[in-house]
Amino acid sequence: MNKVVLMGRLTRDPEVRYTQGDNPMAIARYTLAVDRRFKREGEATADFISCITFGKQAEFAEKYFRQGLKIIVCGRIQTGSYTNREGKKVYTTDVVIEEQDFAEGKGAAKESNQGNNSAAGRPIEDADGFMNIPDGIDEELPFS
Repeated sequence: MNKVVLMGRLTRDPEVRYTQGDNPMAIARYTLAVDRRFKREGEATADFISCITFGKQAEFAEKYFRQGLKIIVCGRIQTGSYTNREGKKVYTTDVVIEEQDFAEGKGAAKESNQGNNSAAGRPIEDADGFMNIPDGIDEELPFS
């Protein structure tokens, strides 16, 4: 079984490209900074995981994902290799995203980037206990 579940923050805005042809398809690449639970003195406190997604998922990432946003992704690990311009073989490891979702409310990414994490890492909720839905996503919801 090849199944990966990650929660982390986007290190930059997703990079989105479209394939050529009659039916162009979006391909989004982004990197997640995933905190390590156990930290040793002098070691990095996060891992930086390369992610790739296709089609509607990629278009969604392009529209709504921004640097600093905390997201949850599910997918699979895929390895590959290519020969670079210098003729050296380069090995790659990516998580191919099958599902992705928000892990916090709209304003939380801005707060965490400013060091004002008053929600202690929890999603921002309305008084009724539900997480806020980002602006402009209403037309993509399967219900009204």
